[in-house]
Amino acid sequence: MAFAGNYTIGANDEHGIQPVTPGKRTPIMPYINRSFYENEFNRPAKLYFLIACLRTGFNIFDVKPELSDVSINQRVVRANRQNLTCLVTYAYNAIGNDLSFNSTNGHLVFYSNENRFTQPSKLLAYDISSGLSEEIDTKNLGIGTLYGIGMLRNINCPAVVAECGFMTNFEEAKLMMDPDFQRDCGDGGAIGVSNNLDVEYIANIDYTQMSTIRYGNRGNVVKFLQCYLNLYGNALTIDGIFGSGTQNAVYKFQQQNNLAVDGIVGRNTWRTLMMQDSKLPLLRSGSRGVYVRYLQQKLVAKLYPAGTADGIFGNNTLNAVKQFQEENGLAVDGIVGPLTWAKLTPIGGGRTQS
Repeated sequence: MAFAGNYTIGANDEHGIQPVTPGKRTPIMPYINRSFYENEFNRPAKLYFLIACLRTGFNIFDVKPELSDVSINQRVVRANRQNLTCLVTYAYNAIGNDLSFNSTNGHLVFYSNENRFTQPSKLLAYDISSGLSEEIDTKNLGIGTLYGIGMLRNINCPAVVAECGFMTNFEEAKLMMDPDFQRDCGDGGAIGVSNNLDVEYIANIDYTQMSTIRYGNRGNVVKFLQCYLNLYGNALTIDGIFGSGTQNAVYKFQQQNNLAVDGIVGRNTWRTLMMQDSKLPLLRSGSRGVYVRYLQQKLVAKLYPAGTADGIFGNNTLNAVKQFQEENGLAVDGIVGPLTWAKLTPIGGGRTQS
């Protein structure tokens, strides 16, 4: 087996979310009465991919940490300065009229014959396609070629685009918003990269294995922290430097999750960041934190209008929980306990199109 630390894996997410990139969205989703934008999937899937790569021992580079879109030329320049081993871009496909849904579905990984690393890119595409199939249940459409795409053509290393589903397929459109599906897509990509480089993939890491870090620390463990903080809405440059921006994001996270606000990332902060409590907590109106955010994401993915995933259990979330409970044969009390979690946590399902 090869040593993961010898390689640097780049990751890119297509489009932006603040502001949203025009046109890159689903049709209007029923019950929610809004579109899901492509980068609402792409960005978290990319971050989960980077987390999985760090967990495995790779060095990583985030091509686009910004929430806004960045030109392809700028992203190419950034990537080509890093001497990357390979680059994986996360995206979500569409076909036909984007004002309505159709039956085309599945995941598809692209490479380019215009890249001077054509054959390694093709092999990487096969491996990532296989890795995705290990983690997600959607149809495997195999691999394909794209032409004129800068993030494939102009990159100085093997490069692929992982299109993890179709925005124009109703069921796969819902999956875009499911944090567990996003994580599985990220993990699937990391499995593919690991297999491609003959590196042992590390599927899990326990929060107790994470070292305590604070302002001034550097290294991949800080990158691990920065990836998680970006999952929760920050736009930190993932540079492995625990500076003032990272410290302020830690302060904010600790405050939002009823942790000691000391800027030190120790056992309690790691456990909460990584959502590794022994069981999902009881939630109700007034609850706050990462598990409320997770609840809100799962509800929206099943088309229950919980509002913005802000980690605050307010009236919108309460009403969505009650609707979900009523439609799933549960006690309609607005309290999220074991029975409600059991119905809510599976990937997929939810309200139907009509």
